[in-house]
Amino acid sequence: MAAANGHVDIVEYLIRNGVDVNASNNEKNTPLHWACLNGKKEVVKALILAGATVSLLNSYERTPMDEAVARGEMQVVDAVSAAVAQAELQGVSVN
Repeated sequence: MAAANGHVDIVEYLIRNGVDVNASNNEKNTPLHWACLNGKKEVVKALILAGATVSLLNSYERTPMDEAVARGEMQVVDAVSAAVAQAELQGVSVN
């Protein structure tokens, strides 16, 4: 819910306290799926830099970026690309 609603401070708190950034619900949506669906760029960045997998498919066989595109959240697509590049520069494995 924190990711879906853009509560980046809560997301960062959860990350610092060991939350599984790739946990999913019954529809296999991860926090990154929810952040992308709802246009939450700062949460997207925090999750990717914490190691969230960008290629996980939900039950509709969509990645988080697919969900952003479907919702017309093009600024999120840009944010995903920028965060992936930053993560790779920082040595974070991005899948």
